[in-house]
Amino acid sequence: MAVRIRLRRMGAKKRPFYRLVVAHSASPRDGRFIDTLGYYDPLTDPSTIKVDEEKVLLWLSRGAQPTESAESLLKRVGVLEKFQAQKAGTPSTPST
Repeated sequence: MAVRIRLRRMGAKKRPFYRLVVAHSASPRDGRFIDTLGYYDPLTDPSTIKVDEEKVLLWLSRGAQPTESAESLLKRVGVLEKFQAQKAGTPSTPST
C-alpha cells in the first residue's frame, strides 16, 4: 500500500491549522495516520511552518510520496533540496 506525506486539517471552522503527517493513501484526509512530521499555520503573518527534517528525510528515503501541497511546503522549508542532494550522493553541508 502506498504511503503519502500530506496535510491533515485541524482547528476551528474558518480557522484552519494543518499538521504534516504520513498516512496510507487509502485513509481519509483527517483519518488514521502513521507519524506526525510537523505543522503549518497559514493564518499567522508570515505563515508558520515547522518541520522535523530528520523524520521527513527518513520517510522520503523509505518511499513516501508527498502530495502537491505538502511538496510545496517542503520546498519552502528546503527539505526537498536536502533529500535530492542526499539521493545524488553529494553532502548537503560541508563536513569539517
